[in-house]
Amino acid sequence: MNFDDVILNRRSIRGYKSDPVPKALIEEIIALAMRAPSSMNTQPWSFYIITGEPLNRIRAGNTERNIAGVPHSREFRTGEPFTGKHRDRQVGVAKQLFSAMGIAREDKDMRQDWVLRGFRQFDAPVCVIVTYDRELAGSDDTPFDCGAVATALVNAAWSRGLGTVINSQGIMQSPVVREHAGIADDQIIMKSIALGWPDETFPANAVVSERKSVEEATVFVGFVD
Repeated sequence: MNFDDVILNRRSIRGYKSDPVPKALIEEIIALAMRAPSSMNTQPWSFYIITGEPLNRIRAGNTERNIAGVPHSREFRTGEPFTGKHRDRQVGVAKQLFSAMGIAREDKDMRQDWVLRGFRQFDAPVCVIVTYDRELAGSDDTPFDCGAVATALVNAAWSRGLGTVINSQGIMQSPVVREHAGIADDQIIMKSIALGWPDETFPANAVVSERKSVEEATVFVGFVD
């Protein structure tokens, strides 16, 4: 698979086969991802790769606490809710997904089931928790670097036939994640990435999110047409 194919064809996968992912393949993907750009080569990232019973315990604890109304405890700040055009894009992709899954606007049960799927890391066989060094918590470059390595990771996975979805639902209850993943005290939980073999029969996996055009996103300065 060439570079353009990876970039243009990759999409977020929210339905997975139960087949295990070989540890050696994950190591290969992580090695590729860590060639991502890093501010002054600080490489602030670490990865906790979870599967099997520890992942099941995280799924259960995350789901139970969220259903019980325990306040979210993400360690990386969430910021204010989206508004304006950013909210419009958020709603737009949700409409695409719900349409693909046949979830009607008034169907509260199916909507709730969709939310719970996120808390369960979309039932993927592997969860990657991306963390960063606590001593760099005040650096704006650090989350930028973690975003770069996460992007490289999902593209490397796609190039090898694996699907992913970067998400925050799976780390809404950080004490649960810390306990069952054994995350060191000197690490801050940044994001989670569900990883596994895509289930091509899962309708939402066919959804391709819309992107702004180059004209909308780009300002060229000093160029002559």
